[in-house]
Amino acid sequence: MTSMTLSKALSNSRIVAAYREKTPTSEKRHQKALGIFPGAVTHDSRYILPHNIYCDRAAGSRKWDLDGNEYVDYHGGHGALILGHCHPEVMAAVHAQLDKGTHLGASTELEMRWGELVQELIPSAERVRFTASGTEATLMALRLARAFTGKSRLLRFRGHFHGWHDHMAFGVTNHFDGTPTPGVLDEIARNVVLVDPNDREGLRRALAEHDDIAAAILEPTGSTYGQVPIAPAFLKELRAETKKHGVVLIFDEVVTGFRCSPGGAQAALGVIPDMSTLAKVLSGGLPGGAVVGRKDIMDALDPAWAQATGREKVPHQGTYNANPVSAAAGVKTLEILKSTDANKRACAYAERLRKAINQAIEAEGLPWAAYGTFTGTHIFTNANNLPGVSPKSFDPLKFDYTQLKAKRGSDTLTKLRLAMRVNGVDLSGWPGGPASAVHTDNDLERTVGAFRKSVRMLRDEGEIA
Repeated sequence: MTSMTLSKALSNSRIVAAYREKTPTSEKRHQKALGIFPGAVTHDSRYILPHNIYCDRAAGSRKWDLDGNEYVDYHGGHGALILGHCHPEVMAAVHAQLDKGTHLGASTELEMRWGELVQELIPSAERVRFTASGTEATLMALRLARAFTGKSRLLRFRGHFHGWHDHMAFGVTNHFDGTPTPGVLDEIARNVVLVDPNDREGLRRALAEHDDIAAAILEPTGSTYGQVPIAPAFLKELRAETKKHGVVLIFDEVVTGFRCSPGGAQAALGVIPDMSTLAKVLSGGLPGGAVVGRKDIMDALDPAWAQATGREKVPHQGTYNANPVSAAAGVKTLEILKSTDANKRACAYAERLRKAINQAIEAEGLPWAAYGTFTGTHIFTNANNLPGVSPKSFDPLKFDYTQLKAKRGSDTLTKLRLAMRVNGVDLSGWPGGPASAVHTDNDLERTVGAFRKSVRMLRDEGEIA
């Protein structure tokens, strides 16, 4: 997208002009990428106008773009890097494996250690099957649930993201009525029941009206890592209701796994699902995922089980399943999380960050709030100008998903993220981001200072009062 196609608010913006002046090399790379990639990006969340930053290197809590600009990073490898960028022990393990081979086409001792660590940490992991991504893990979990129950339908919650395969490609940011997005078959969409998060009556009604639901899947802390939080009481009721109706409960812990606690959200919240899907932290910043769960469900992948029972096994291939380089990074990452207080440090930093941003919000007189749980921070920018919003009184459980996920005018939110980059901080698009165990007091001070400067830049442009 060239500057000629920017909205008027962006093309005339001093914030955008400052960003472009600071990132000329990234803009040049963006122009070239337009002829290579649709939208010039390789991941939807990296799309931002007038262009994304092109990064060269990273270390700890910081990263640097091609123009040498340094950023406090709150993308964290899309949530994968709870130990920060280039953790020395993880990198040493990866380099050691690289010298031995990147793909052995055989079983390895590394994959056994990796699987054992998953079993030791994740309560629901009676058996483990590695995949190459979180999307593959959720797809396999659904297939196993259908094979186990003999049922066809799936229950999901509006706004919850479970990857990009066909069963999950609607009802996340749009198509909340359950209609399919482009390229998804109507027949697939009709086999998905969507329920509002925290809607007890809606949950009971869906389970009562459909006796063919094989599985219910959700992000256990709420969609977008708790941007729309799930009430703990609702999670417990979901566990009880799925047991009652013979529905396989799947926790999508691709984000929350090993991040809410070393044992994931299920260990932190004390609610154990039948199956879980994992990725991100699981493989220490390299590609990898896993589906884990009860032995009697996972047995459908076992040829010996199929022969003994006379049933057809669920097939599962995958060139990069348990890739040894990913396994090396994953093993070292999980060992560190198991044996140190890294998780607690990340959670503590996020709590301090949320408090400090709320102090800045109050000082600036904004009807906004920062909130979140565990290592996550979300900035509620009050897109609908709801009355009575303040950091001291804000309770996200009192708002529905349409309010919490509502964005201020896209130009305003874009300007906020660009202004933060101009001021040396790269936020995730929520806006907010996950903390790591290596974020420091200096990072916090710099982030809050950048936030206050960015708010004033928005105010100078008339984007906020």
